[in-house]
Amino acid sequence: CNLNFVRTHFAGCVEKMANARVFNLVKRFSGYPTEDDFQLVEEELKPLQDGEVLGKTLYLSVDPYMRIYVKNMPLGSPMIGGAVARIVESRNASFQKGDLVYSFSIGWRTAFVSDGKNLTKATHLPPDVPESLAIGTLGMPGRTAYFGLLDVCKPLKAGETVLVNGSAGAVGNVVGQIAKIKGCTVIGFAGSDPKVEYLKSIGFDHAFNYKTVDLHQTLTQVAPNGIDAFFDNVGGEFADTVLLYHMKTFGRVSICGCISQYNLKPASEAEVSKGLFDTQTMGPHLQGVILAKQLRIEGFIVTRFSDRNDEANAALVQWVQEGKLKWREHVTEGFENMPKAFIGMLKGENIGKAVVKITEV
Repeated sequence: CNLNFVRTHFAGCVEKMANARVFNLVKRFSGYPTEDDFQLVEEELKPLQDGEVLGKTLYLSVDPYMRIYVKNMPLGSPMIGGAVARIVESRNASFQKGDLVYSFSIGWRTAFVSDGKNLTKATHLPPDVPESLAIGTLGMPGRTAYFGLLDVCKPLKAGETVLVNGSAGAVGNVVGQIAKIKGCTVIGFAGSDPKVEYLKSIGFDHAFNYKTVDLHQTLTQVAPNGIDAFFDNVGGEFADTVLLYHMKTFGRVSICGCISQYNLKPASEAEVSKGLFDTQTMGPHLQGVILAKQLRIEGFIVTRFSDRNDEANAALVQWVQEGKLKWREHVTEGFENMPKAFIGMLKGENIGKAVVKITEV
């Protein structure tokens, strides 16, 4: 249903929104999420109080991290996720009607009332780019690529060889492009031939469909001297092969995600309680090769760099404006399609950043 606006014409009255649509999490995931794990409900929004703003959601983000972060969410609460919104009414001095904001605590909803503490103005966006880039290449995924490559894999030098898996996704494609900007040779792996063609079109030196090539043989051919920096979005057997056989001495590994494990079904209820993942897998024992090659392997969550967001935003915007950093979005229209978009992203249906455009007015 459409959002209904009730306008009053008396002095001092504010615009009020009658309701919003919200997707709540109602079941724990077992393997891949299903549409039955979510429930669409209507929520009545309270009238604005002093210090609050009323926002209308424009775009919502679907990202791999959401699959594991829901583990500790209370059932019946709104599904988490990033959002871009427009302020449609404000009684908060820090925000004006018309401000574009983004947030990672609004959740899956078409509108909201907020005290503003969970909102950030998207003032860094150039006027000639889509608003959705605030949760894409010029947002959290872009900053994840920036810090995960340039900080976690430092010192990154021109002429080095950088490997990225999951490289046609929101983060991976930006990692590869930043590595090219810094003068590196970039190798990317993705899960379909169209994705491979996309990677080649944005400047990757080598791009492969991991489903149709032998990873070990391919890396031996295109990087016979080894990998200097490995940006890992996948984990699992892919990462094991790279670490065991293809890293250079003093190589650096940035562990950003392990999507190969996110949707594994638990072997038992007891296993579910072990950690963030539904199941824990044992790979090869890698300590020997890590020691022998003196590798530096570091996991990171981008929020640890949040005090430097302005730095990353400025660099990303500059590269976009210079034509050095290209962006691509996989846009699903309609709030009612949030679960489908989320499940599709986890199954690799998107090229570039997956977002949902909220089409209701």
